[in-house]
Amino acid sequence: MNKAADICKHTSSDLLNWVQPIASQQSLREEQLIELVEINSSSLNPQGINEVGEWFANAFNKISHDIERIHLPPWERVDFQGVVQQQTLGDLWRIKKRPHAKYQILLTGHLDTVFPLSSPFQKANRLQAECLNAPGAADMKGGLLVLLSALELLESTPLAQQIGWTVLLNPDEEIGSPSSAAILEEEAKTHDLGLIYEPALPDGNLAGARKGSGNFTCCVHGKAAHAGREPELGRNAINKAAELILELAQLNNARPGLTLNTGMINSGETTNKVPDLAVFKFNIRIETKDDAHWCTQHLETLISQYNEHDGYKAELHGGFGRMPKQLDSQHLALYSLVQEYSKQLNRPLTYAATGGCCDGNNLAAVGLPNVDTLGVRGDFIHSHNEYIQLPSLTDRAQLSALLLLHIAQHGLPFKQSRTGGIK
Repeated sequence: MNKAADICKHTSSDLLNWVQPIASQQSLREEQLIELVEINSSSLNPQGINEVGEWFANAFNKISHDIERIHLPPWERVDFQGVVQQQTLGDLWRIKKRPHAKYQILLTGHLDTVFPLSSPFQKANRLQAECLNAPGAADMKGGLLVLLSALELLESTPLAQQIGWTVLLNPDEEIGSPSSAAILEEEAKTHDLGLIYEPALPDGNLAGARKGSGNFTCCVHGKAAHAGREPELGRNAINKAAELILELAQLNNARPGLTLNTGMINSGETTNKVPDLAVFKFNIRIETKDDAHWCTQHLETLISQYNEHDGYKAELHGGFGRMPKQLDSQHLALYSLVQEYSKQLNRPLTYAATGGCCDGNNLAAVGLPNVDTLGVRGDFIHSHNEYIQLPSLTDRAQLSALLLLHIAQHGLPFKQSRTGGIK
């Protein structure tokens, strides 16, 4: 029998049977997860990130020998003294298999977490038999294990030859993927769809449309003076920053769904000195690409106006690093396929819009349809209460494996925009 006929003979029941062996790895995956979460991999801890990256590189070496370690440029950020600092980041890993196969799938996940080395939250704590409280357990070391399980299963089947895949493990997603964004975009252009292993929404469902996000730092310069002897000679940077912050707050809902949050501020040395510098940081979430242009123009105008105030100077740094992810017909077809197989696994899923961002925004921005919450179920991510529902290490891996097997046998759920393989 020829290969095409062999590929087409497998039924949905066959595919469901093929993914059952993933369940036999549950205990192993739980042990691996505990090992991984107790390695601190804060975005600002490159040593820990690289340790986790090396762990996964060794694990993927069993199914691919095309493994590349990429040193990223440092992250430029403005500190609370108004100085641009170069922050060293961990390494990115790119793993490939069959880059000339008919269907090309990009699977991504991040190695970093939000918990710094100084955090008291560094250890795993089993809350009950099926629930583990641990830093990064859901977001997203559990998701990385799901990704690994799905690809190991694919590679054990005769359908694997139809699928080429690339895995990107980046070290900076939690800070907006500033240094890995270019690689994400480069790979997105040569693939047919993306699968991303962020955790599910708290109810276990998928994220659909996502808002875009911009991060900004504003440095307000005034003039120092003695607060008692000659305050009139000073220019109070805190007061001027406060005025600016209140004006920025007026942007909330200035356009549908637009939100602005001032999240950090620092200024002053003592109460008897007029402060000459105030630095604050804020985030803007938007629903459309046009909103980014509108906000940028508005911010530039506002900063220009404040620079006309006698003795003051305002400087704005940052921008929109992630555009909104909107669900077009290709996304809807992909989500429909996910829903079909979730029902077959007796865990039906739906999807909902969210204000959160992830690398799914980056991939969608260059035209790659993707599902970006294929990771584990859990809740309270980014807090000391973060937990994972451990059975999802199995059932979410089975779901991804089914998606890959379906594409290998039946093709993409939408018209392929490439001619197949990397040119």
